[in-house]
Amino acid sequence: MSRALPKYNKRRVTFIGGAAAVALSGTVIAGFALAGETPDSGAKNARTLAGPGTITCPDVRSKLPAVPASAKAEVDRNLALLNTQIQEANKRLVDTVGQGGPNFVQNAILGPLKDKRVSTVNRIATAIGRTAAKPQGLDSLAGCTLNGAGTNAGGGAAGKPQAGGNTGNAGNAGNAGNAGNAGNAGNAAAGTITCPDVRSKLPAVPASAKAEVDRNLALLDTQIREANTRLVNTVGQGGPNFVQNAILGPLKDKRVSTVNRIATAIGRTAAKPQGLDSLAACTLNK
Repeated sequence: MSRALPKYNKRRVTFIGGAAAVALSGTVIAGFALAGETPDSGAKNARTLAGPGTITCPDVRSKLPAVPASAKAEVDRNLALLNTQIQEANKRLVDTVGQGGPNFVQNAILGPLKDKRVSTVNRIATAIGRTAAKPQGLDSLAGCTLNGAGTNAGGGAAGKPQAGGNTGNAGNAGNAGNAGNAGNAGNAAAGTITCPDVRSKLPAVPASAKAEVDRNLALLDTQIREANTRLVNTVGQGGPNFVQNAILGPLKDKRVSTVNRIATAIGRTAAKPQGLDSLAACTLNK
């Protein structure tokens, strides 16, 4: 006649069986975070393995009018630069998996990429416009999107740890959540951003260039104010490199384009100032 196992033995058997099930099936852990979700819950966007997705951007070449022969070299150079910018952004997407909070990709990759593309397509339009009708609205092609964002190791959508990571959402995919780790907080306190003064480094500005130079000097001030506002609005977000990646880096890109426009304006009727882009980088002061 068989005897019932004591209660403590039953619990032990259950534990051993559970451990065996985990050992035999590697999919148990990977699928745990999705257990109980319906197909409409967003789980259909998840991948088995963590993946950054890819960035795609509108095609600029196909939207251009006929390019004058005198502008072709400059246009081709900037079209090639657009491709390089996308490649660099996709590489950065791969290299930063696991970093930042839920808006990391938008703030640190897609946003800066858009800024670079705006400057590049504007150079294309300007090159064409020197000897033909200047194409309008090319900057509407600057925004890019994140496609196929998979699971990203880190915190869940509500900041709660989940086995298997957080299901990514296009354009806002978390290279998910190292933010808030003790000793590694990103933008823990706002501080202020300061940048080298450009006006004092300029040579005499020709009268014909004064309006354009003044407009771009004012834009430099606006860019710093916007960066300081963003610094305040993002306190507590991101990982240890958040401010550099999402604020200082994009600000430098904008300032490079702006000081180059200043140099070009002066250079039309006087000696073009050299090395102004060395004034583009700014610093965070706590």
